[in-house]
Amino acid sequence: MPKLLKKLSLLAVAGAMAWTSSVRAQDAASSPAAAMSPAAATSPAAAPDAAPAAAPSATPQQPDSVAYPPGANAGTATDLQWPIPADSTSVNPDGKGKVTNDELIANVAHNKVSINLVWTLVTGFLVMFMQAGFALVETGLCRAKSAAHVMATNFMIYGLGMLGFWICGFAFMFGNYWNGPVPIGWQPTLGQGLALLNSGWSITVGGKTLGLLGLKGFFLSPSVFDTAVFTLFLFEMVFMDTTATIPTGCMAERWNFKHFIVYGFWVGMFPYAIYGNWVWGGGWLAQSGINWGLGHGAVDFAGSGVVHMCGGVIALAGGLAIGPRLGKYGPDGKPRAIPGHDIPMVMLGTFILAFGWFGFNPGSTLAGTDNRIAIIAVNTMLAGAAASVGTLLTMYLVTGKPDPSMLCNGLLAGLVAITAPCAFVNSLGAVILGFIAGVIVVFSVFFWERVVKVDDCVGAISVHGVCGCWGVLSVGIFANGTYGAGWGGVHKLFKDGAWTILNNDATPATLKKYAELTGTGATGGWTDVGVTGILGKYFGAPAGDVSQFGAQFLDVCALAIFVFCFSALFFWLSNFFVKIRSNREDEIAGLDVPEMGVEAYPDFQLTDKTSPQIG
Repeated sequence: MPKLLKKLSLLAVAGAMAWTSSVRAQDAASSPAAAMSPAAATSPAAAPDAAPAAAPSATPQQPDSVAYPPGANAGTATDLQWPIPADSTSVNPDGKGKVTNDELIANVAHNKVSINLVWTLVTGFLVMFMQAGFALVETGLCRAKSAAHVMATNFMIYGLGMLGFWICGFAFMFGNYWNGPVPIGWQPTLGQGLALLNSGWSITVGGKTLGLLGLKGFFLSPSVFDTAVFTLFLFEMVFMDTTATIPTGCMAERWNFKHFIVYGFWVGMFPYAIYGNWVWGGGWLAQSGINWGLGHGAVDFAGSGVVHMCGGVIALAGGLAIGPRLGKYGPDGKPRAIPGHDIPMVMLGTFILAFGWFGFNPGSTLAGTDNRIAIIAVNTMLAGAAASVGTLLTMYLVTGKPDPSMLCNGLLAGLVAITAPCAFVNSLGAVILGFIAGVIVVFSVFFWERVVKVDDCVGAISVHGVCGCWGVLSVGIFANGTYGAGWGGVHKLFKDGAWTILNNDATPATLKKYAELTGTGATGGWTDVGVTGILGKYFGAPAGDVSQFGAQFLDVCALAIFVFCFSALFFWLSNFFVKIRSNREDEIAGLDVPEMGVEAYPDFQLTDKTSPQIG
């Protein structure tokens, strides 16, 4: 063995020396001097009949670490031949030999769209990972005997909901996206391919057009086979998945898995998509600014309402339909505690969710080139932090103990609340509304459990439903007018203490008037103010806007009524075909083996000491 190692070492040394000699020879051969023969290099003049010396070769390409200036390989005119071929001689022998202005514009535009596509996809990946956070939070807050069942609902909602969204949910939600109300000069951040989403169903009431449903993009058909559309699909699909998984926590430990499968398809196909169309797909709530003068229409930047409140309202309908867990309420009707089996798991899941929120909120710009992402990210952090402190203080005042699981819900409540206003408020507004959410969630949990008697295993109705509602309303309270000019097709112009409103109808007359009002002429000097709330003046806006709160209030009312009624109808009808609740005996024993066929913790003897006595 020593002899073999010695031979291998000698071979390695010899190989390294040979490689070094080869590299030196290549470097020497590539230098300008090496291109000449030795005689020509040393002789003052070559013989008259000698062949002409070869022209010096171009300087060889060097890595960035030795090239000057540093980063020289980052890009040159040569790189503009791809992906948009430049009119250069290397591509076209008859070309001009240089990059034209049109080619430069095409490449810059391509890069801008590419940055936005990559940003939206990567942030969508972060939101997708939030599913792991939901799974850990919900499983940890439930009993060990049903842990595999709860984890499986969080796992399978991803596939079931996605396929439902692919079948028709995306088409219903965004099929008419291109025809929604937009600011003057707006262009889609993901590229012109979004113009393919141009078909929907609307009605006319009192001369006003009300969008109700998109009708293009079913099964992501060839008619929408476009990078912009597919990027939008991925991003909105993972948002749908968040909505879909919220009820799995509320209804845990007694939900028949077969009924859950039916629910998984339904939630991806209908409720989130239909309501989402009204706000994000250019529907009637988004049009409420143009149609009825309600601010900029319903504004929900990243989904306090579209995603979270929608999921919370579905959870409320499901919780009422399925009933409480066995033993949750005693003979006197008072609620009894059923502690979760793994608080560290809950806290880990909460941190994963908080991390994923950096995709949820900043990603909703759909543009890595929108520098507002920095404001959004910081506001998101601050609101979550303030909410956790608000919950901490409230729990000390109410119960004398902080309760780690409630602290987790407090953090999530703040993140839910900031999701709608994250782009429209300053840091102080984010802290205030986050702190309020942290207080609200505590009293909301007690209210649903003690007064309404809904057994919500994880507090989903309070965290997502109630605090999602608060988030939507807070846009109409704290928005400071620094972002969202022209949102919903409404330009609210301010000058000398007065407002004037200009709706974008895309006519030449409107465009000309906008240019005059915002210009420097005699009739100009008007400032195009973004989304502004009632208290906007105290957070940086030139004045408050009561009408925006009206749009937000209409939004939450429409959401609560439609989603609750639609969901209650689904749970009631579907129960006739596949029963919603698991068998009593299976629920008592734990749903892992009876419904899933495996135990979550087969190597541990479960005592189930936390379950209350069942009469």
